[in-house]
Amino acid sequence: MKNLLLSALAIAVLTFTSCSREDDSNGGNTGSVVINAADFRGELLAGQSATLDPNQVYNLTGSFIVRGGATLTIPAGTTIEATGGTSSYIAVAQDGLLYVNGTSTNPVVMTSGNAVKATGDWGGLVICGRANTNKGGSTGQTATSEVGDLTYGGTENTDSSGVIRYLRVEYTGAAFNGDKEFNGVSLFGVGSGTVFEYIQAYKSGDDGIEFFGGSVNGKYLVALHSEDDAVDFADGFSGTLENVFIKDVAKAGVEGSNNGDNGAATPTTNAILKNFTILKGSLAGSEHGMYLKEGAGYWDCQNIYIDGFTKGLKIKPATGTGSDPVANQNVDNGDITFNPIYFGSSITTNSEYAGTNTTYLTVGSNTGAGNSATTPTWTTGWTTGL
Repeated sequence: MKNLLLSALAIAVLTFTSCSREDDSNGGNTGSVVINAADFRGELLAGQSATLDPNQVYNLTGSFIVRGGATLTIPAGTTIEATGGTSSYIAVAQDGLLYVNGTSTNPVVMTSGNAVKATGDWGGLVICGRANTNKGGSTGQTATSEVGDLTYGGTENTDSSGVIRYLRVEYTGAAFNGDKEFNGVSLFGVGSGTVFEYIQAYKSGDDGIEFFGGSVNGKYLVALHSEDDAVDFADGFSGTLENVFIKDVAKAGVEGSNNGDNGAATPTTNAILKNFTILKGSLAGSEHGMYLKEGAGYWDCQNIYIDGFTKGLKIKPATGTGSDPVANQNVDNGDITFNPIYFGSSITTNSEYAGTNTTYLTVGSNTGAGNSATTPTWTTGWTTGL
């Protein structure tokens, strides 16, 4: 009987141990945490930190969340391979920190772990900060992220979620349904203290990179093969996006809105866009080069190069069914400008705007992201598919 009891106890211990997850073993502990590369999932809690090993391939098998007060560091050359569709994503909650330390010759790569890779194989990267959004209905309010169900927003526009450099995210955009999908990278209320540069979204099943409010600035961004919009900003976004190369887009190269429920919501989207090349490429480009949508907000666009689409700028009419009076009024008032902008030979209609402002755009011969329609030199070494 004693031997039977000992055997049963041993089985119970083995069963408990085999079922424990890496994140469960972290619970309550502070300091440095070792991540299980073979089963990368769970969370880092307040006071915990982890640094991945670039000599291992990390198999993301579920969600991994960096909670407030925790830090995840990903060295140059690290590869993360994800499986699991919508259940598999990496998220940074408010007050969490992510350091992606890629280089121009050794980027960090987050990709699909499936044998045959395809858009929508996994979720993507989600970052939530404390900067303003108008999604909550007024300045300083908070909201819940569309994916990941994390709180974002607030009044700390200089908030930092870390430093992210030389990162490539691939085969993202897993969809829950037609109205709820992941993007390559989703930034919810991310503040200007965050460094976000040299980022490529490759083969996303939805948007390549999307900004939901926030004041983060982005530099040297690439979106290639986006099955919705390539770059999207909304909900009171107030950052500067500079040096952006877009190609192969199913809908709009750039879509910018103020608020989908209330085009006049505050704080108003106030975006500065500099040095953009927007090429339709091999996909449909059905919503054209740039789409001024849902109130649009305020846009200051400089050195924009658009080609491959039939129309350069899309905007709904000021009156009538399906109209967008707020977006049109913002153009009328000079709060949306394109100086200068280049429309390629494929474009038969430069702009759908039909209002009173005749000086909101100046047509020029532009370099866009650096080399007009040709791939810019700053993409060399760390991007794919160009």
